[in-house]
Amino acid sequence: MERVPRERFIPALGTHLAYEDTALPIGEGQTISQPYIVAMMIGALELRRTDKVLEIGTGSGYQAAILAELAAKVVSVERLGMLAVSARERLGSLGYTNVEVLMAEEGLGWPKEAPYDAIVVAAGTPRLPRELIEQLTIGGRLVVPVGSMDLQELMKIVRTADSFSVRTMVECQFVPLIGEGAWP
Repeated sequence: MERVPRERFIPALGTHLAYEDTALPIGEGQTISQPYIVAMMIGALELRRTDKVLEIGTGSGYQAAILAELAAKVVSVERLGMLAVSARERLGSLGYTNVEVLMAEEGLGWPKEAPYDAIVVAAGTPRLPRELIEQLTIGGRLVVPVGSMDLQELMKIVRTADSFSVRTMVECQFVPLIGEGAWP
């Protein structure tokens, strides 16, 4: 995280708050997550340098940049066009060549490039997203906030050969995940 300049991922008016442990607005009604939660989520993924990671909810690109420091390839999907374009440009200007920012489609995830070694979801979902579990390799890890629109529990799911395990980590509050398989 120390190699990624958080101030480059937030609007200029908020740069004085860049290193506060708080979520900050990035436009379009979205936020950049607080550093503590980003660190917890990425740590739970137990990334290896050879991993291919799917990030759902690119936002400003901050978490994608951290993932790119740790994994071989990052595929990041964003549903808001303005955020996707600016994150793609920002990540490129910072020299991240192993991140692909794509416009999200109706379904959850990005099955075209599955399977993934790890998936991280930066928005709260109303239920455990089985369609994402299916996009994991055997032994793949998914970190996702699950709950109501107002409060979720951060969960870590590990896919096994014939099922999956679930561990609840901490209560959290994310913007809602919108789309098929999530909130309308």
